Amino acid sequence: MTMNGTSAATSGSPGAGRVDWVDYAKGICIIMVVMMHSVLGVEKAAEQTGFMHYVVMFAKPFRMPDFFLISGLFLSVVIGRDWRTYLDRKVMHFAYFYVLWVTIQFGFKAPSLAADAGWGKVGLMYLESFIEPFGTLWFIYLLPIFFVVTKLTRNVHPLIIWLIGAALEMSHVVTGWTVIDEFCSRFVYFFTGYILASYVFALSDRARARPGLALVGLAVWALVNGGLVGLDVSEWPIVSLALGLAGACAIIVTGTLLARAQWLTFLRFCGEHSIVIYLAFFLPMAASRTLLLRFGVIHDIGLVALIVTAVGVAGSLVIWRLALAARANFLFERPAAFWIAPKKAAPPLQAAE
Repeated sequence: MTMNGTSAATSGSPGAGRVDWVDYAKGICIIMVVMMHSVLGVEKAAEQTGFMHYVVMFAKPFRMPDFFLISGLFLSVVIGRDWRTYLDRKVMHFAYFYVLWVTIQFGFKAPSLAADAGWGKVGLMYLESFIEPFGTLWFIYLLPIFFVVTKLTRNVHPLIIWLIGAALEMSHVVTGWTVIDEFCSRFVYFFTGYILASYVFALSDRARARPGLALVGLAVWALVNGGLVGLDVSEWPIVSLALGLAGACAIIVTGTLLARAQWLTFLRFCGEHSIVIYLAFFLPMAASRTLLLRFGVIHDIGLVALIVTAVGVAGSLVIWRLALAARANFLFERPAAFWIAPKKAAPPLQAAE
């Protein structure tokens, strides 16, 4: 099971089968997401920063843009389906996991929340989570909205939709509502992946064919991205959009080069199981952060944050394996009772299409 189904005929074009570089790129993205939550959580609890803070800041301009761009890559394959099937694959799929895992997260956090605000407030917060996404789960709350909006507007010229999305991103809308703010900030990247998928695959093909030139391009990008972040101008209008798109391309190229060399295959594995990590990392992350800071064996906050990141990723995969062993597949695989369209035959843990 992956975030959006990583399927394509070959490494160079959409179709049927898996795409190696997409899984590598998604693996990088999901680790960066876990890293961000881990590092900021450790630093907030410890009230100090470490060296990992700078890694998180470097990745901030492109961390989520790349994830959303990749999520739109294969949409052209399925957007023409009837509404019932489309809503089942693109809305019900994520709605099931959101409802299930927001309930699980509240189960773990409810005692501490109740100690501060009372059980009545906890119940209200739970109900509010269906309007205002809770904690780390906002990505799978927002993604179905992107799928629906894109299908509803497919008869509008794509350039018009893209320009509207770009204008929203550069406006840096801040309403205090996660869905509105993140929609404005991220939709343009999702839509770019959808309408420019062929160019993204072409970029990957060129990087695979000319790895030396690709490495030079990555070095230039890293210097520019790091420099603009260091100058504190990375969130300026136009600059933020350019860095988001450039960073997404950089992760795609990096994923392609790693796939070409077959290096760091654990990244590919993480990408193949990105939704598993996304759903479950909060528990090992929070537990390891609490233990490491409480016992104070490691004094370097950056190292603590790095360990918490690793535990968050590895721990989520352990939870997944334990769930499968205990036949609690419903935690990571949508049961047939929650399908509103016929389920097509597919290998386990691959089809999130």
